[in-house]
Amino acid sequence: MIDAELLENETGAAFFDLGRFGTGVLYGTELSNARETLKKAKPGDVFPAKIVTLENEAGYIELSLAEAGKQQLWQKAKDLQESGEVVKVKIIGSNAGGLLAELCELKAFLPVSQLSGENYPKVEDGDRQKISEELKKFVGQELNVKVIDVNPRNNKLILSERETLSENIKELISKYKVGEDVEVIVTSVASFGVFVRFVDNPQVEGLIHISELGHQIALNPKDVVTINDSLKAKIIEIKEDRIFLSLKALQTDPWTNIEKRYKEGQEVKGAVYQFNPYGAVINLDDQIQGLIHISEFGGVDEMKKALVLEQKYNFVIDSLKPDEKRITLKLSK
Repeated sequence: MIDAELLENETGAAFFDLGRFGTGVLYGTELSNARETLKKAKPGDVFPAKIVTLENEAGYIELSLAEAGKQQLWQKAKDLQESGEVVKVKIIGSNAGGLLAELCELKAFLPVSQLSGENYPKVEDGDRQKISEELKKFVGQELNVKVIDVNPRNNKLILSERETLSENIKELISKYKVGEDVEVIVTSVASFGVFVRFVDNPQVEGLIHISELGHQIALNPKDVVTINDSLKAKIIEIKEDRIFLSLKALQTDPWTNIEKRYKEGQEVKGAVYQFNPYGAVINLDDQIQGLIHISEFGGVDEMKKALVLEQKYNFVIDSLKPDEKRITLKLSK
């Protein structure tokens, strides 16, 4: 970039003193792009400029104020990234991947993964369409963010709300340790797990993944907990500003000594809990489930004709594999 001092602003061109480099000029599109900038300018005003052509046919150096201005905007964004300053941006759009904003007159992107726990979309099945709908509510709102990636070459400016967590909250999270038991309250239930807040520090949020809700092979989180339930859970992972917990870790493994309760060839009664592409999941008791394979029926339609959800049927244990926590069933004849 070079400092350009305005000499004369005419209808078809603007001339600048470039010092020892000579005289610069703005023509055509570059002049149109800079018209707002030059509207109130007067001779003697200095502007940052970018050299487009070293010497044109008239012997002038052709300039661009727009490009220089863009470089300045990208530099401002870079300065914000390096300083770690928290800034407020207005959300101007959304898609399934995140939110669109404007910062330093540049288009910026706030990915879903960089939203705070409070604003992270808690939708069923991680459905992209539902996420997209959930994110639309932020359009027009203002969020506090930090700049985490600046790449002018790729026109990429990435923001993060998660990174704006106050040092106080980060300090609160740092006080927890993996293996610690904590009291939590359920704040939201999704198909993939349960979001909770810590009783002793309501600002701290955690996630109990569906696989950590219990020992059953198939679970619907809504069958296990409801919003505002008070639970005791174990911390199993702390990653950045997120805490992952488990209910299963505090439960006695029902598969221990399972052979004392169930044996191959044994006739048992069970209720149909869930259909899946492989067959039907059967609740044999409060904690143990078995599977009757789709091949026993010939297809999904035939299976759903033979079995009804929540209805109880008599089965025979065809296979018992405690190490794999798996019981395979057949319908009793």
